[in-house]
Amino acid sequence: MTIPLVVGIDGSEASLEAVDWAADEAVRHGVPLHLLHAATLDHEVSDVISAASERARRGAPAVRLSSEVLREDAASALVDKGRNAFALVLGSRGLGDLADMLLGSVSLAVAARADCPIVVVRGAAEHRNARFGCVVVGVEEGEGSDTAVQFAFREVHARHCRLVAVHARSASFGALITPPQAPSWPPEAHRRPPAQVLDDALGGPAERYRDAQVSRNVIEGPARQALLEAASGADLLVVGARRRQGHLGLQLGLINHAVLHHAPCPVAVVPQI
Repeated sequence: MTIPLVVGIDGSEASLEAVDWAADEAVRHGVPLHLLHAATLDHEVSDVISAASERARRGAPAVRLSSEVLREDAASALVDKGRNAFALVLGSRGLGDLADMLLGSVSLAVAARADCPIVVVRGAAEHRNARFGCVVVGVEEGEGSDTAVQFAFREVHARHCRLVAVHARSASFGALITPPQAPSWPPEAHRRPPAQVLDDALGGPAERYRDAQVSRNVIEGPARQALLEAASGADLLVVGARRRQGHLGLQLGLINHAVLHHAPCPVAVVPQI
């Protein structure tokens, strides 16, 4: 049985945009699409499901579609469903979020706790509709980017587009996977040359996806700025995250928070296994 791509819906315009993106993604990868609505309060559930289902079928008539309603906290329900999902797709803001929030509280909570890749659908229509033909992946020192790089290559293969791998030579890039109070970079003497970092991260997946067109960018400066600038011409930005020993859930560092709040395109946060 093929595990589904799960999209969280709540009736907001942002969640319907997430449905559009998820329906295309499900068809692209040949997986079912599962619509999940979870809430602790009673409201017009049938309208929410109907609107989302109609939107998915209109945008991707070939998608295999199912839906589910759960009477529980939305973040907890999504995290639980993500344990057996191809990925979780969420809108950037929901109905219950304050108007001035850059990212909805549910999306942020799920991104920090889920076991599977999380995609937060954000940005203008041209970024959400795959018009740039480009996926950007952040590559860091160490092994924290392995799963993210594999995810990015899989996306490039399915989309028949190019991959831009960005490695920012800055101490702040370690915040991509670890909280700022923990040392995240090896001492200067033990750092590999930037080209070697990219070679090590990209070599294995590039052998598997030999048809992928890959650009390698080494940026001197803050990772946040490098990733956001690269994302300005991308359909998807992919970053990695990992668990720290003794902690539950993913530790979203400053860079992850920055791209989730400010990226001009959809963002995938991929747990490092």
